[in-house]
Amino acid sequence: MLKARNIKKRYDQLEVLKGVDIEISQGEIVSIIGSSGAGKSTFLHILGTLDVADEGQIWLNNERIDELKGRKLAAYRNAHMGFVFQFHHLLPEFSALENVSVPGWIAGGKKKDIMERAAHLLDLLGLGNRIDNKPQQLSGGEQQRVAVARALINQPDIVFADEPTGNLDSANARELHELFVQLRNQFKQTFLIVTHNEELAAMSDRTLHMRDGKII
Repeated sequence: MLKARNIKKRYDQLEVLKGVDIEISQGEIVSIIGSSGAGKSTFLHILGTLDVADEGQIWLNNERIDELKGRKLAAYRNAHMGFVFQFHHLLPEFSALENVSVPGWIAGGKKKDIMERAAHLLDLLGLGNRIDNKPQQLSGGEQQRVAVARALINQPDIVFADEPTGNLDSANARELHELFVQLRNQFKQTFLIVTHNEELAAMSDRTLHMRDGKII
């Protein structure tokens, strides 16, 4: 479903990625672990088209996506990919419902339909009674669940998660791990996760180890 070949990336004299390959099937949860500076986040950002490789090719559902540019790339990313980061990046002036709805509105969906789906996702994620709350009225774990719902609103082919539990306590981290598994089991949702959390990695279908810009 997602495939990348020979991904290389250099920043000035620093060679961050040294020809990395990966292949992920639909409905699979794959975690990448490794020490800081190993290239994990850079690799994830390139696969998610948030950064550009110096060399290599990326396919999603047999479509070559590393060649997409500009508005076409932005529209493709919004429609086919979801993102969850360590910090939730919620808009403070928007309610939980509105924050989840934003990618759907950007995609041009009907406002009523998008908000109904957003409410359904928030309810599914245990936040049905919090849809009108703004981020500052939510706990850290609740904010991250809003971010997960936002990542799912356009029914993406894959969700990229970069240290999604890095800002959570152990109890909330465990709940988020279990949520990813639930979403995979219920919706066949595909996840690629970069994490230092070995407990999360252990719950994945596959764990890849990255060291010095290579998967080992």
